[in-house]
Amino acid sequence: MQITFLGTSSGVPTRSRNVSSIALRLPQRAEVWLLDCGEGTQHQVLHSEIKISQITRIFITHMHGDHIFGLMGLLASCGLAGNPNRIDIYGPPGLDDYLRACGRYSQTHFSYPIKVHTVQPGLLFEDEEFRVRCGPLKHRVPAFGYRIEEKDRPGHFDADQAAALGIPFGPLYGKLKRGEQITLPDGRKVQGRDLCGPTQVGRKLAYCTDTIYCDEAVELAAGVDVLIHEATFAHQDAALAYQRLHSTSTMAAQVALAAQVQQLIMTHFSPRYAPGNALELGDLLAEARAIFPHTEMAYDFLTYEISRHPNTGGDRRGTAALADLTHR
Repeated sequence: MQITFLGTSSGVPTRSRNVSSIALRLPQRAEVWLLDCGEGTQHQVLHSEIKISQITRIFITHMHGDHIFGLMGLLASCGLAGNPNRIDIYGPPGLDDYLRACGRYSQTHFSYPIKVHTVQPGLLFEDEEFRVRCGPLKHRVPAFGYRIEEKDRPGHFDADQAAALGIPFGPLYGKLKRGEQITLPDGRKVQGRDLCGPTQVGRKLAYCTDTIYCDEAVELAAGVDVLIHEATFAHQDAALAYQRLHSTSTMAAQVALAAQVQQLIMTHFSPRYAPGNALELGDLLAEARAIFPHTEMAYDFLTYEISRHPNTGGDRRGTAALADLTHR
């Protein structure tokens, strides 16, 4: 599970940062899921390792332009790229009407099916590997955060040990791999869990933007491996944050601390903190780390790999949940 930041600025793009979009690569199923799709997202994809043809789901937090203005262009490009699959789009009320109006006035017709899901707090999607939930945030328009959970997997099955016990190869191995108990012809009972290594705990990601500090964000992010949270303003500009219903760096850190996450990555930064100004982004990072040390600051094309980890029954902080940062 790999995160790629395609845009990390708030409101407007800058020379070094595009507006909001994040790609989540799921190599085990050759899929890419997008979180928000600000203007220019498809250009950012072209400069990354993301394959536009693999995009299958897009999650939109709210209807402000810096989070949706790239959606129509990207969807049109997906059709030209020969995307053979349906794309499911999740977002707040009005998103379907917006896309229909864009298509009507631009005479854009898609060569593949698109399904728009109007979200409500709770479970949005679930299959054998993943579940996705959303929760309300506090912003000037209806806004939602998303939580993506990978389901736990059984530990490695010891086939050699099974053979040593005289268990015939076949359907019984499948039951043992699932942790079930079997009974052999001679009456012996074998517990599948005794032949499997530690459970591989599923990875968990939460994405909260745009929002001011709220209990709903803490609930949504509880215990995740990675929390991606907006940090539009520095702490000393908290008055602006309250006025515009955005977060400061310290608010993002407080959410991470209260939710007991493993790693916080801040994004959605105001251009007012560009290099050479009285306050710079390094100051926001220092503010956040004073509250929550496991904090990083996103930049465009930052990738973050979340590795699976065994269930050791203890605190995972700072060990298996950590990911590798690489700068292209």
